[in-house]
Amino acid sequence: MMVSQRNSRIDVIRGISILLVLFHHFNIAYRLNDTFLATVFGWEAVRAVARNGNYGVTMFFVISGYLITSNADRRWSGLSGVNARAFYRLRIARIVPCLLLLLGTVNLLALAGVAIFQNHTPGGTPVSFSLVNLASLTFWMNVLVGMYGWVNYPLGVLWSLSVEEVFYLFFPILCLALRRESRLLVFWAVIIVIGPVYRLTHQGDEGGFLYAYFASFDGIAIGCCTALLTKRIALRGRAATLVQCVVVAAMAFLYLAGPIAETNVLGVTGMALGTAVLLLGAYSRPATPAIGGVRVLLGFEWFGRLSYELYLFHLIVLGAMRTLWPPRVVTGDFKLLLLVEFFVLSAALSAGIARLFAEPLNRRIRDWRMAA
Repeated sequence: MMVSQRNSRIDVIRGISILLVLFHHFNIAYRLNDTFLATVFGWEAVRAVARNGNYGVTMFFVISGYLITSNADRRWSGLSGVNARAFYRLRIARIVPCLLLLLGTVNLLALAGVAIFQNHTPGGTPVSFSLVNLASLTFWMNVLVGMYGWVNYPLGVLWSLSVEEVFYLFFPILCLALRRESRLLVFWAVIIVIGPVYRLTHQGDEGGFLYAYFASFDGIAIGCCTALLTKRIALRGRAATLVQCVVVAAMAFLYLAGPIAETNVLGVTGMALGTAVLLLGAYSRPATPAIGGVRVLLGFEWFGRLSYELYLFHLIVLGAMRTLWPPRVVTGDFKLLLLVEFFVLSAALSAGIARLFAEPLNRRIRDWRMAA
């Protein structure tokens, strides 16, 4: 089994995605309409950047599908040879340590009486922590969010982890059952077609068009197909650069054109396909581009390497900030200072968790798997 090397271009894409998510969540908490940014660029422009963080999650789904499929194809010399037991252990090694740390932290803060970390449903229906914890650990938090709304402030982000892990629960089973890449491509193509149809039939229901399994599976499936297509399609040269520039411009236009509530039906598909094209280019040129010997976009790459930890724990930071500085009393450019603080503290917390907790446990579980 081969150990895959990180692709810095993919980390750049992932870094941009997670920063869009963080900016989106910050603007929900501290509306930036009365800040220097709104004065210079206009509130509509700032809001256009901030409102569609869920498209960043769509990009994550595509990248995740791509990496899971390409790594499995490399490790087992083809998807038909996937070792299901080893596959699940690898997923546990990466996912479970941080998930348990997040749940333990939120439960303790809630027991300590910190209001924002306790369960609150928009409709006022009481939801117990035992139910929220169960949904988090068994990957149906998206269903719970669809039923009751954002039931717990920092744990609501687990809706996307629920979508991913249910998809990957069946991944090795499908690989072993269908065996041929052509059959897998057909199956995933069906999932891709179902996505926009499902979203279309659930308009007006945020739990349906944003958080439901089949409203999101198509992004992961597009990533899986892209991983297989990279062996047949290469984007190189000036023409490839031009294609990627056009794709980036189209993705930016889609992102800024309107709220995801209005554009999601085909918008999610478009954003996912655009990400797939960028991944094809990243596969052809894995190194980060350099200008004058200096690696550009290095900051985005660094954030991309921490994207999982950042995604899980950034609302812990934002929740603490909202407790210390309630949004109702914060005005003007002080919000920008909080924005900088939010990014810095989220990055520091995530880097610490990754280095001191997640990565050591990941290696230990993987070493145990290899020894077994």
